[in-house]
Amino acid sequence: MVEGESAVSNLGVLHGRLRPCFARVQPFGQARKYLTGLMSDLPRKNGWTIAEHAGDRTPDRTQRLLNHAVWDHDQAQGVVRRFVVEQLEDQPLRVGALDESGQEKQGDATAGAKRQYMGCAGRVANGVNTVYCSYATPGGHALVGARIYVPEEQLADAEHREALGIPADMEFTTKPQLAQDILADMIADATIPPWIAGDEVYGRSGELRTFLEDNEIGYVMRVGCVFTVEVTPGQRIRADAAVATHLAGRKHRRRWQVCSVTGSKGERSYAWAWLATTSPQHFVLIRKHLVTGELAHHYCYAPSGRPVTLMALVRVACLRWPVEEGFEFGKDHFGLDHSQVRLYTSLLRHIVLALAALAVCAVTAAQAKTRAPAPILPTTPDQPPPADPGLIAFTVAEIKRLFILLTRRHLPETHHLHWIWWRRRHQARARWFHHRTRLRRDQQT
Repeated sequence: MVEGESAVSNLGVLHGRLRPCFARVQPFGQARKYLTGLMSDLPRKNGWTIAEHAGDRTPDRTQRLLNHAVWDHDQAQGVVRRFVVEQLEDQPLRVGALDESGQEKQGDATAGAKRQYMGCAGRVANGVNTVYCSYATPGGHALVGARIYVPEEQLADAEHREALGIPADMEFTTKPQLAQDILADMIADATIPPWIAGDEVYGRSGELRTFLEDNEIGYVMRVGCVFTVEVTPGQRIRADAAVATHLAGRKHRRRWQVCSVTGSKGERSYAWAWLATTSPQHFVLIRKHLVTGELAHHYCYAPSGRPVTLMALVRVACLRWPVEEGFEFGKDHFGLDHSQVRLYTSLLRHIVLALAALAVCAVTAAQAKTRAPAPILPTTPDQPPPADPGLIAFTVAEIKRLFILLTRRHLPETHHLHWIWWRRRHQARARWFHHRTRLRRDQQT
């Protein structure tokens, strides 16, 4: 239970640091209730369920926190980021991992919603995509930055834009530009890690790569096979052609190295190789699957004066993977995609508070990991299992469960009966208006 108490303490610390972001004390107190609700065992975490869990009579205060209360969610995001970085900045390798994740939504009445490729669905679907940055280290990781992708057509329609609460001064911004905005904030508050990693969406953006190079930040970015590089002076060739020329065949077999990087379920082994370019600071890193032979290409930059090895680039490339785990934890355990709000500011505020809840448990898990005993692992393929295999280090999910045990609220039966009445009455009112709308529509047709 010591780790559970640490989670409670970390929540108090982070919530206290958020006080300057709020103009009034009531929304600040409601934010604590919201964070506790996000860290609870509620199956769905939205305005109604969180308000009931908090002991409120109606969801008005929770909805006001997201919609109308005066508080700076951008400043709050910076507070969460500094809280995470303070705990993880002593790690030997620190990487900012860029990726986007989505939330499926129906219709076009939600800021950012349109038919687009949704990674959460694995297909083109209607929903909202958000660009995230994860602060990833070997000892722990957490999401520390978020920007909602707003389609150009929503920004072009002034009436629709106003209805969605999109700021009047917002201009269309691509996903790489949103990532650059997150990194610019990290540079401004001195939380930027030495390395950045991202997939092809970010790797093919020359503007983003130039931004990183201008700020002397190293990167390992995934690129496509058609990405061109200058391996020999005056000649740019595709990445796949460079591999075929300089790394394919038996004569280049020794240029490949099998490297293992520790993952959540054991070692991940691939064959890796790298190619120098005409620039002494740029490299092409190639990953090959040991069974299928499938290749993945990365374009890399190392700032002047920073020694770099193949294994160093491999470790940076592999620290892009934890951002996916951050999405999984955020959605499954902290309601990152559970919100039912539609306005731009409301959606962003829910995301920021979900990042704060995730940060509390991620930081606590990272602190517990430093005190965990070394894992008991086999050393030979035929080694029999030990009588006691020991325990894994505390995960984010287990830290949340301990937090719930220590903070579980036992509300009176009358409170739950009141909410049953309130939901049924609210739904009956909504049904009445829906039926009237249909009658009017039928009359007009």
